[in-house]
Amino acid sequence: MGLSLSNPAGGARDEAAFCEVVDRHAGELFRLAVVLVGNAADAEDVLQETFIGALQGWDRFEGRSSVRTWLTGILVRQAARHHRSRQRGRMESVGQLSEASRRILSGSVPGDSEQWDTQMDVLAALGGLSPEHREALALREFQGLSYEEMAEVLGVALGTVESRLFRARCELRARLATYLR
Repeated sequence: MGLSLSNPAGGARDEAAFCEVVDRHAGELFRLAVVLVGNAADAEDVLQETFIGALQGWDRFEGRSSVRTWLTGILVRQAARHHRSRQRGRMESVGQLSEASRRILSGSVPGDSEQWDTQMDVLAALGGLSPEHREALALREFQGLSYEEMAEVLGVALGTVESRLFRARCELRARLATYLR
C-alpha cells in the first residue's frame, strides 16, 4: 500500500500526489535555492530539506496560500537555517559559484564572452546584497511572487516587503551603474 498523504484541501491523497507537487515545483525552487545559498551543492541539500519538511507538514497545509507559496516559504526558512548552521549568517559570494551553478542560474551559456561577463557581473552584484534584499529580489524577480505572497513567505508585513524590495533594487542599480548609463 502506498504512503497516505493529505492534500492541500484536506482530503486523503496518495504518494503520487506529493510526487506531482515535487515534480511541478522542483526546478524553480532549485534555482531560487542556488540564488539564496550561492552554490548548486548546498542548493540541492536545501531543496531536499524543503521537500522533507513539506512531506512532514503536508497534512497540516490548510490551503490558505498556494502550494507554490507554501513550498517557497519552507525553502526560504531552510536556506536561512543553512546559513546559520554553516556560515554563521554570512552569505557566500556569488562570485564563488561553481561553473555548474552559473549555468543553472543563467539557464544556458551565452554565445559570446561579453554577454557571459555581463551575466557574471549581475550575479556578483546580486551576491553582494544583504540576505534580506537578495531574498526579496529572488522571490519577486525569479519566483514572480506577489507582494502579499512575499510577506507570507518571509513572515513580515507588506510594508517591510515593499521597503526591502525598493532598497534591494536601489542597491542593485548602484552596483550595476556602469551598465545603466
